[in-house]
Parts: sequence; C-alpha cells; structure tokens
Amino acid sequence: MDRSTGFRGYLPVASAGYHKCVTEPSVPAENSLPIVADTRPPAVVETALPVAETAAPHGETALPVLCGRNRRELETWLVGLKEPAYRGRQIAAWIYQRGARAFAEMTDLPAALRARLRESAVLGRAEVEARQRAVDGTVKLLLRFVDGRAVETVLLPYEDRTSVCISSQVGCPVGCVFCATAMLGFARNLTAGEMVDQVLAARSHAPGERVSHVVVMGMGEPLLNYDPLVTALRLLHEEVGLSYRHLTVSTAGHVPGMRRLAHEGLPVTLAVSLHAPNDALRERLIPMARKWNLEVVMDAAEEYSVQTGRRVTLEYLVLGGVNDGQDQAKELAKLARGSFHHVNLIPWNPATTLEHFRSPRPERLKKFREALEERGVTVTQRVERGQEIDAACGQLALVAAHGEERLVRIA
Repeated sequence: MDRSTGFRGYLPVASAGYHKCVTEPSVPAENSLPIVADTRPPAVVETALPVAETAAPHGETALPVLCGRNRRELETWLVGLKEPAYRGRQIAAWIYQRGARAFAEMTDLPAALRARLRESAVLGRAEVEARQRAVDGTVKLLLRFVDGRAVETVLLPYEDRTSVCISSQVGCPVGCVFCATAMLGFARNLTAGEMVDQVLAARSHAPGERVSHVVVMGMGEPLLNYDPLVTALRLLHEEVGLSYRHLTVSTAGHVPGMRRLAHEGLPVTLAVSLHAPNDALRERLIPMARKWNLEVVMDAAEEYSVQTGRRVTLEYLVLGGVNDGQDQAKELAKLARGSFHHVNLIPWNPATTLEHFRSPRPERLKKFREALEERGVTVTQRVERGQEIDAACGQLALVAAHGEERLVRIA
C-alpha cells in the first residue's frame, strides 16, 4: 500500500471511548485539509472480541510486553522468574499459534503461574475498536494500542490463499499525495509485537482462522522502521509459522533500507512503489522521490534481486488521466525490462487524499497493460477488493479521526 505524507494535520486521540480529531500544535487549524463527505452505506456491525490484557493507559507501566518476544526470549524470561524454560515455549504457542488475548486463556499453565503472569507482564494485544466487512470477504480492522494510537490491518481472502496487509507506522512521514494515510500525519513507529499483533487479530477473522501470506503495505514506510520490521518478519516465520517467501515488504523507494534488506538473509519479496515512469511525475506523487531518483531506486531493486534470488515487484498505482497514457506505458516498459522484476498494476481505490484523483477508465487501463505486455514486460493486475468499505490505506483511520457516523465500533 502506498505511503503517506509528512503533513502534520489531524491525529486521533482518545476521548471517552471514542477518538476525536485535534490538530497538533505545530500546524494552525486553518492549514488542515477538509474531509470529503462520504455517502456510502455503513459497514456491518459484528460481535465484540474478548478484552485483551494490555498495559495501563498511555504506557504507564514498566511491565514487559510479551507479544513481540520469540520463544527463546520467553524461555529466558521465565527462567529469570524461577520457572521451567518450557513454560516459555508454552506461552509462545499461546500467543502466536492460538492467538491468546489474556493469560486466563492459557489453561495448560498452573493457575498460580497465570496469576503471577498477570502481575509480572502484559500480553500487549491491541483492542479491535472497529471492523468493516465487504461482500467479497475483505475485512478491515481498526486496532487501538495502549497509548491511544490506532492503525489499520486488512484481511484479504482469495481462492488460493488468505493474505493480511499490515501497517508498520502510525501514520507515515513519506508524503504520497494519493494516499489517505497522508491525511493523518506521522505519530510513531510500531514495535515488532504491534506488527505481529495485526496478523493475529486478522487471523481470527480468516476462513479456518488460517493466514498464508502477509504484506507490509499498510500505513507507514516499513524501511523507515527497519529493526522492528526485521524482528517482526522473523517472528512471523519462526513463531507464527509463515514462509519467508509468503512475506512481502513494500517500500516507496527508501534506497538505504532496500540495500540493507538485500543483505539481511531473509528471502522475502520486495515490492517497490514506482507509480510513475519518470522522475518529474514521481516527485510530484511521492515527495521522498526527490531524494532518490528512479535510476538509483532501480539499481537498489536489482541489487535486492541478485542478493536474494527473489524477483522484485514494481507496484504501479494507476491514476486516471495522470499516469495511464500510452507514452507513460512506453517509459515504464523501458524501466521494467529484465528478468529480475515484474509490474503489478493497481487501479486507484477512491479515497480522501491530499489531491483529487480518479480511477482509470477500464478501456484505458486495458490498453496500458497491453502496451507493457507487447514490449515484453511481465504484468499482473491487482483484483479490486473491498470498495464498499474503507479499504484503501488510511481510510478507516480517517473515519475514526474525523467522524463517527460511518464507523462501526466493537462494544
């Protein structure tokens, strides 16, 4: 999912169970952008989830957070409590395999140990504050963390797989003008546990409660949160049980992070958000592109492919009348030649953004794809999902921050 802006505008804050929008002191209220009215029908109300054991409000606790620690770390911590090391393995299984939200659920632990755990640690699971479900099975969750910040995660069920799109930051500092997250500004990085927690939360809504793929394409630029990202990827593989080859990291083109990830020894898929075939247009759409031009980004993408043996996905968000012309298709084909990558076309999903855009006309999108294929480019096209809900990155968080009329809250 495409990255958001450094615009210091509206941010969600906690208030009596709901979250109103306020402006940060660094930006006068009159600089805030208007929110476009949304006339779509409300999402479906569903049942509440169990209340998770979390830390005190606003992080007022020194207790260790267990979600985000691997089994070896949990074993070491339990030994420090004078408990057998295997209890750490049991707790890891409860967190990552069974998705426990409270120590009381860990019924193979002695009652005395469960009571001690409640006094000694927190699981660190976020609250599912809102949920939207589309007719195609897409589910979008708004997760609220202990400090009051919120992120989105999306469950995407397909015939051959079940994927989860997770966020890596609260908001995003990158500046993509087509992304709804841009309206939220940037608040903070997520921890590894908070990233993994999104997968655990989404998994409970998946068919058979099974997830096969994870894409880090939600709110935020993952490579600006590098160390927690890599820890989360390792946890998803080692503890949750997902193949590295089923994990995808999306970047707006953070070149140092791309090069670093190439040498990390993790065979994950890298997706690079191009969205324009030339630097002039790309700099308008993605302000971070002013720092690293397309030549440098493509060099880093090739380095990643050579080092990992993995083909790089070139993401291309198709904006009607902006980047879907035949000349632009020819430019993109020149960039995308070669065996180390392929192009994934993504028709724009209507959303409230910093600039106004529209979806491409079907016939124009078809000709754009054909122009690429005629020039030998391998092309895929993302299936449009969840259009009747706030499926685009940042949309549900915007609804939470700016209005209550369309937000389904979990009682």
